[in-house]
Amino acid sequence: MAESEEFIMGRNSVMEALKSRRPINKIFVAKGERQGSIREVIALARERRLIIQEVEMNKLDGMTDGQKHQGIVASIPPVAYAELDDILAKATAPDQTPFLVLLDELEDPHNVGAILRTSDAAGVHGVLMPKRRSCPLSSTVAKTSAGAVEYVPVARIGNVSQTLEELKKAGMWIVGADMDGEKNYYEADLTGPIVVVVGNEGKGMGRLTKEHCDFVVRIPMHGKISSLNASVACSLLLYEVVRQREMKNK
Repeated sequence: MAESEEFIMGRNSVMEALKSRRPINKIFVAKGERQGSIREVIALARERRLIIQEVEMNKLDGMTDGQKHQGIVASIPPVAYAELDDILAKATAPDQTPFLVLLDELEDPHNVGAILRTSDAAGVHGVLMPKRRSCPLSSTVAKTSAGAVEYVPVARIGNVSQTLEELKKAGMWIVGADMDGEKNYYEADLTGPIVVVVGNEGKGMGRLTKEHCDFVVRIPMHGKISSLNASVACSLLLYEVVRQREMKNK
């Protein structure tokens, strides 16, 4: 059964959610449904630049456990997204050293949830993810995060490269993890204002994202498998930041 915090169904309900500017991950519309009020809903969704996906009617039936949906369902996050400016204000407070994570098109909700859990434990100020081609906040993410989704601010960003340049101008260093990294992750200086970039589960960081990193580090692999799970790799980097900062402050 679909969880109540994850879906809004029906034309009037989705329209009201759009009008109130409630955070929405994606809108699903039954194929061929373009009559009456549903056209107004789609027009408003496009105006807000939301992702609209056409699906078969039986998929909507499955998402809503057979409840009446009138050919339209909106997927909503279990918690509201944060604003990047608010995260930066917190991270750049006088007593803080900025510590951010940027997820470059991660698609697995279990990875995203696990990263949020580790981010909370490591003291990360916020997690950034692109609006498109990324796993949105969902009940699966929330469950995997073991409650961390309530405490770690998550902001949706537009262009990753532009965002990284803005963060650089704000005085932050961008470190990405990749098999072709210049040095081992524990050999890099991670004590300053830092943004840790984690790439897609399959293809890693995008080319432009990698080019906008100040430095790229690798995790040594001595076995037969050439890469680690994205959330495991992220955890190693986050706790290396924690370790280095604690050693510096001793």
